Amino acid sequence: MIKKLLIVTLLAIVMPMRSMAQQTARVVDYSTDAAMFIPAAMGLGVAIYEGDTEGVVQLGKTLSVSTAVTYILKYSVKKARPDGAGFDAFPSNHCNFAFGGATFLQRRYGWKWGVPAYLVSAYVAWGRIYAKKHDIWDVLAGAAISVGSGFLFTTPFAKKHNVQLAPVVTSEGGCGVYFSMTL
Repeated sequence: MIKKLLIVTLLAIVMPMRSMAQQTARVVDYSTDAAMFIPAAMGLGVAIYEGDTEGVVQLGKTLSVSTAVTYILKYSVKKARPDGAGFDAFPSNHCNFAFGGATFLQRRYGWKWGVPAYLVSAYVAWGRIYAKKHDIWDVLAGAAISVGSGFLFTTPFAKKHNVQLAPVVTSEGGCGVYFSMTL
């Protein structure tokens, strides 16, 4: 009788803990759905406040190119998510968007804007792993793609190195992207 009572007591303690952990992961997952937009929204807000139309264009290029690359990889690689919810884990678009905005802010307006944006981005990366939506490689790839895009399109790098990017359509019906820069 005491053995059964002990088992029931342990189950009564352990079962809610498991439920609380699942609820916490869900809250983190939902919070990263919103937090991924904060750095880009901050970048847009600062650029508009400063009257920096060139900055708005640079942010748009950074996010457009990195998001296009991310989605091309997502639907080419078809990597399973850790929670089994699909085959679009690699790379993380949440990290792509968050780190793209953070890189723009840091490159364009300095570390006073970059540090808070990178902190939000780090939370997004941690949260995607914690919620079992991605593994470390997914979030690192998403971040790397957008950081690279941010360095390409955000002054001073793009201006200093004469970066050019243009869509190309071939006579055979193929399409691609033309990229050049001076070193």
